[in-house]
Amino acid sequence: MSIFKAHALTPAGPATDILPVTPDDGTDLPLAASALYVETGGTVSVITIRGQMRSIELGDLALLPVGVRRVRATGTTASGIHALVVA
Repeated sequence: MSIFKAHALTPAGPATDILPVTPDDGTDLPLAASALYVETGGTVSVITIRGQMRSIELGDLALLPVGVRRVRATGTTASGIHALVVA
């Protein structure tokens, strides 16, 4: 039995799945992420849900609670990136 069964899904979460991310300059994520989780810190270059390009420095085991549609390969040095999605 799901403890979330009686609740509507919203972009604010909670996430219903977590998907591995392969950074790519030309392809959006299959599902927009409500947040990113990074295992090994570094720079993460993203395109936000609003279409803005941003580069963020993150430490190890970091959570970035920003809606993201693409994680760019160019400029991304962090690894072990995962997309938290609501679907």
